This record gives sequence, structure tokens and C-alpha cells, in this order.
Amino acid sequence: MPFNSSVFIWIFFPIVFLVNFFLPFKWSNIWLLICSLFFYAWAEPVMILLLMAMIVINWLAGYGIEKIEGSSKKRILLWASIAADVGILIYWKYIGETGLPIGLSFYTFQTISYIADIYKGRAKAQTNIVKTGLYISFFPKIMAGPIEQYCDAEKYLNSRKVTYEKAIAGFRLFIYGLGKKILIANVLGKCADSIWRYGSSEISGVMAWIAAITYTLQIYYDFSGYSDMAIGLGRMFGFEFKENFNYPYLSSSITEFWRRWHISLGTWFREYVYIPLGGNRGSEFRTYINLLIVFLLTGIWHGSGWNFVVWGLFHGALMLIERAGVGKILKKHSILGNIYCVLMVAIGWIMFRSESITGALNMICNMFNPMTFARSNPIEYVMPGIKTIVIGIMAFVGSGLLQQLCPVKIKEKWTDSFIEAVFLGVILLLCMASIASGTYNPFIYFRF
Repeated sequence: MPFNSSVFIWIFFPIVFLVNFFLPFKWSNIWLLICSLFFYAWAEPVMILLLMAMIVINWLAGYGIEKIEGSSKKRILLWASIAADVGILIYWKYIGETGLPIGLSFYTFQTISYIADIYKGRAKAQTNIVKTGLYISFFPKIMAGPIEQYCDAEKYLNSRKVTYEKAIAGFRLFIYGLGKKILIANVLGKCADSIWRYGSSEISGVMAWIAAITYTLQIYYDFSGYSDMAIGLGRMFGFEFKENFNYPYLSSSITEFWRRWHISLGTWFREYVYIPLGGNRGSEFRTYINLLIVFLLTGIWHGSGWNFVVWGLFHGALMLIERAGVGKILKKHSILGNIYCVLMVAIGWIMFRSESITGALNMICNMFNPMTFARSNPIEYVMPGIKTIVIGIMAFVGSGLLQQLCPVKIKEKWTDSFIEAVFLGVILLLCMASIASGTYNPFIYFRF
């Protein structure tokens, strides 16, 4: 039951929201947990048992870590719990022959955050398993994040208020996210997918660049659209999730890019991997090793293919180069830095999207080999189509350029205005028409 489906928009969400809106808070967590488990079971009827088992295991572990006497015993229980969570993830994602349960990568990181924050004393263990279960399985974020740290979510589990203003703000954000996915990402994705179906020997330099550009924009609008919908839904139920994307393609370096892209994942790796490894507190060499470990794990977290490993190490290597001095140059020349950053990110996305390293390298070579532009391939002239070109231009402008150039006064007048309300209504109508026509494809990050 994805967010961009008729069942979710017209049946599931209205029922869950209206009942929750009028429920006393003491019943809200129970209601939302039941609905979240139903939501997950709709997609994973069998794997709901795995989710429930992980809720129970980590609830018991968190309670034990807080109550048990002795730091060594606490540490043993912490690592045993982490080993169980990571072991489950490794089995289902990299070893088991059956498909990966949707959302496992995301809610596993939340279970680790739960027990780690309790161990560090940053939050209290929940005596009520309903609250722990809701934190791990809350339906707006279980499929693809944002990955909320338990220390940030704890206060909303214990006390929150649903207001008319929050509901309106959340619905507004949900529609924007829905529009990003259906009206932009899906259109660009069709073009990118149609090129990737060809063998690398058939793809000309022009086609390779079209594929790189459309996929670079597609993955941003697809994932940031999902995040907007998740954050908007959370707000409608009284939860305030942190921003997950901050116009990453405006970055002037890869270092800055990772402060703006999938912020919740970057925060998780910083808090639970990079800092525990020593962060930048040791020698410069040790800092480099810590960064490479983090990006290696980031690549592995996304998938078991070697292309993900190379993608992660590629970004890690760029971070090291910038840290060694290139970053200072990029900071002084922001326009040059932005061109460099977007180009490196686009190359990285080719590694990310390709089925193999060989396929990725061939695609990249096609982009920069002058000989490939001489290939006669008539399809490249009609492949994007007028609709894709128009949407692509709008996507480029809307990925940060418009927001950066638009005066603050105009932004303030636009927000919550009658014109914006009409604009949102048009977006919703267009999205529902697209859904009704059956032109649906799943979110990219559901794979991970």
C-alpha cells in the first residue's frame, strides 16, 4: 500500500487520520501501532512476524540495558542486541534466497538507535512495548525512512498534540511530495529506464548523458518526494520528523552534498559509526580510515552488488581528496565547485543505477569518449520526448535554483496563500488522474 496508491489516499489514510484526530492521546499510540502493523502486513503478510519479533527483542534489550547492573553486562547486552539486528539484516539482504522484506534496512537502523541511545543515556527505555513498537514500525517512515533517532522521537511517543494547523501543513507537504514522485520522477524514470535497457555498445554519448541527467533528477525527486510525504504524514499525527533533503544539488562539494542528501542516513552513520570509531579526534590518517569505513558501509547498506561498494568508496575517496585541500579551493570558487559536485554525483549515480561495474564503466566511458558521439542512433533524437524535456527543465529549476533565486518576500506571500492552495489542488488532481490511469512505478528506495 504505497503512498501513491488509491487505496492509501482514499481509504487507509482518511480512516487512520480521522479516528486518530478524535481519539484521546492515551489511545493514540495503540491505534497507530495497529494501523502501522496492518499497513506493513498489506505489503509483507509473512514478514510482519519478523517485524514484530524485532520489536519484542529490542524492547526487552532496551529495558535490560537500562535496568541491569554493571557496565560490562550492559555492554554485552548492547552488542548482543546489535549483533541480532545486524545478523537479521545481513541474512535477509545478502545471504537468504528469498526477497528482501520492504523497509528492513530502515527499521533495523531504528532498532539499533533505540538500544544505543538507551545505552548512552540519551533516552529512557520504554516500559510500554506499544511505544517501542510504534517508534520502529510507524507507517509513514517504515518503508524508506526518514531514519529517526530514538532520542529525538522519544518525546513524541510520550506526548504530542494533533492540531488543525499541523494537519494542514502536513497535508500541504504530502501533496508536494506526491507531485514530485508522480509528475516528475516517474516521467524522468521512464526515459532513464528506456536507455538502460540497451547494451553499452548501443548507447551513444548523447544517450549516455540523457540517461545520467534524467536519473540524477529522478532519484532526487523520487526519494525527496517520499521523504516529504513521510514528514507530512508524521506532522498530521503530531510527529515532527527532521528534514531529509536540503537541495543537495546546490552543493559545492561532495562533503556538502552529504550534509544535504538523505540527512537522516548521514546523521545515523555519524552518530553510531563515525563518532564511535573515533571520528576526527585521532590522527589525520585515522580520520581518513574512519571516513572510508563509513562510506564503505553506506554502499553496502544500499545493496550487495559490487557497484554499491564502488559507489560508496567513490564518494568516500572524493571526501578524502576534499579534506586534503581541494575542499578549500572549491569553497573559494562556488560555481566551479557546484559544477564539479553535480558531475561527480551524476557519475556516482551511474554506478548506483547500473547492474554491474562493467556496465557502469562502459556508460561513463560513453559519456566522455568523443568517438561515441559519432555513433548513428536515430532513437536518441526522439527518446526524451517533448514532455520529458519540459519536465526535465522544470525539475532542474526546482531542484534548488528557483528556491535560491526567489526573494524571501515572494516565498512568504506564496506560502498558505489562495494561489498556493489552487496550485496544490491542481497537483493533486493531476496525480490522481495519473494513479487512476495505472501509470505507477514503485519508489526507488523500496529496493533497499
